[in-house]
Amino acid sequence: MKDSHPFWTRIGGAWPRQWAGWWETRRGIPRRVLGLSLEGGQLEAAVVESANGSLAVTQTARASLALDPLTAEPELMGREIRQHLDAAGIRTRLCVFDLPLEHVLALSLPLPDLPEEDQQSLMLLEAERTFPHSLDELRVATSRFALAGGGWHGMVLAISRERAERYEAALQAAQLRLWSVAPGLCALDPADAETAPGWVALWPVADRVQMQICAGGALHVLRTVEGVFEWEGPARVLQAEELWREIRLSLAQLPPEWQTQVNRIRVWGRSEPATEVTEKLGSLLGPRGFQVEQIRSLPGRLWGRTVPDGLAPSVTVALAARALAGERARFEFLPPRTTAWQRIRNRMASRRWATAGLVTGGVLGLLAAAFLVQQIQLWYWEKQWRQIEARVRELETIQAGIRQYRPWFDESFRSLAVLKRLTEAFPEDGSLSARTVEIRDNGRVVCTGTARDQAALLRALDRLRAFPEVRNVQVEQMRGNAPMQFTFNLQWGEGTGS
Repeated sequence: MKDSHPFWTRIGGAWPRQWAGWWETRRGIPRRVLGLSLEGGQLEAAVVESANGSLAVTQTARASLALDPLTAEPELMGREIRQHLDAAGIRTRLCVFDLPLEHVLALSLPLPDLPEEDQQSLMLLEAERTFPHSLDELRVATSRFALAGGGWHGMVLAISRERAERYEAALQAAQLRLWSVAPGLCALDPADAETAPGWVALWPVADRVQMQICAGGALHVLRTVEGVFEWEGPARVLQAEELWREIRLSLAQLPPEWQTQVNRIRVWGRSEPATEVTEKLGSLLGPRGFQVEQIRSLPGRLWGRTVPDGLAPSVTVALAARALAGERARFEFLPPRTTAWQRIRNRMASRRWATAGLVTGGVLGLLAAAFLVQQIQLWYWEKQWRQIEARVRELETIQAGIRQYRPWFDESFRSLAVLKRLTEAFPEDGSLSARTVEIRDNGRVVCTGTARDQAALLRALDRLRAFPEVRNVQVEQMRGNAPMQFTFNLQWGEGTGS
């Protein structure tokens, strides 16, 4: 693609990093944006441009990630993202990021007929009461939906503030400028863009399925379904009955008047998992009155922009299209940005700061001069880096080979010790059962399963806390009543297990 900035290319070889993304916007609306997703350990990127009311996907990239964004250092994670983008020739800095649904807590609730401010306060109050973390530890996004039959419905999404900041730090280390952080499935299949009474949208990605349920013009369910793909020999096979069970449990969260209205299932994508989901759910649910269809291409118009024919469905393209249309995400997790000029103006609005205007101007002049000196230094060191870059890449390749052939095992039998403690903590009457147990390299253990009731789960957690090897037992999610689905995590103490 032709370089839009030959002057900067001639003098420095690249657009100065401090101004990355500035030229890509005009009047507050992007002209070109990078859609990025890290869902399921896979990097998916698409550069989308808008011209004359039409969208054009100019560059794409897809790669497997060697690092986990939640455990790796943000600088290392950002370096790997930057390497994949550079390998694909992507230099666009302005980025819209697909927030992974596996980390999102969701709360759906009907809203009384109150002013908007009171409805907002009610949603936050219910979130404080329902979510397993305080709102100070979360980033929260809320939205109201006007129901087709009258009335209002609310949806609250939240993510751990620590996890959100890790993603932002990694993307900043990748030299990207964030424009939006939001769930991609909401942009691909928005709740307020469909006239049908209700539908289920499925987006298979990696070894999981993202699910969204809309009815009456409102979003009711947004979650990730895990454990529906199992390995049978060398092949990964969909467990259609398990996926249908998760869909039924999610439909049960809808108000009774909307449950019978949801009779369509839309599977987005052209991948083999999407085709398998469509075929198996179609044969299973067709006799039960459900219409299952696979959507292999994006619609002709997306967020008011014309889409090229035959373009494959993509959450990254959908997020980029919404940004290019100037539409704000219903669930935005990027904190509002305050510019330096706004901060200065707010200070100067006070009388006690008005007398310091001349001094402030002098300080700003000195800062501008310091910035110029710093920029010259950056150009110099970037030139030095280009001279040694080839040797650094060669050393990194050698180090990667060394890490690959290091011993990968240990003699602590940590996995067996963890499973032993979980077995001892779970009751023998079958009131509590585990579905998946994930043991990570950093000693973090994540367990999902079902419980007969909340009391059985709490008793098991108390028994786990009594073990000397177990620390920081936290409940991540609880859904449903009887049975109830749960997800909790704990920190396994290295060197203390038996």
